[in-house]
Amino acid sequence: MTDSFPIAPGQVRILWLALPILTIAVAGIAVAMYSLSASRTARFEISPDGLRLRGDFYGRLIPARSLRLDQARVVDLRSDPELKPVIRTLGTSISGYRAGWFRLRDGERALLYVTDPARVVYLPTADGYSVLLSVSDPAAFIASLQRHAPAA
Repeated sequence: MTDSFPIAPGQVRILWLALPILTIAVAGIAVAMYSLSASRTARFEISPDGLRLRGDFYGRLIPARSLRLDQARVVDLRSDPELKPVIRTLGTSISGYRAGWFRLRDGERALLYVTDPARVVYLPTADGYSVLLSVSDPAAFIASLQRHAPAA
């Protein structure tokens, strides 16, 4: 004959461990989904006030007086190794979409919204960082910057 005894019920402490882990996982998935959505809906608005970046968490207005339009140029990140983003400091890098703060190979700090490395506008600012943006027509984008937000 065999005697069998059930395990003594444990305390509910496992829920206190599982709940934060589950919350962090759900928040991470939500952030990833939001970033993927922003990779298709981000836009860049040029006005006399400056350059407004609309997208995910890194959107902002860069005042016209901060833009170094005389140094703006079209770049291909595949063939310009110095401007290639190499370290993500606070940003998103998902499936061909890079947004947020990165360090470039030359050590420069940059705010990126890059989907197509072949069509990027490199735009330095007076605030200690540059902006790299993928736009469908980089030359027209620079011309619009120069027309609407002339250098201060």
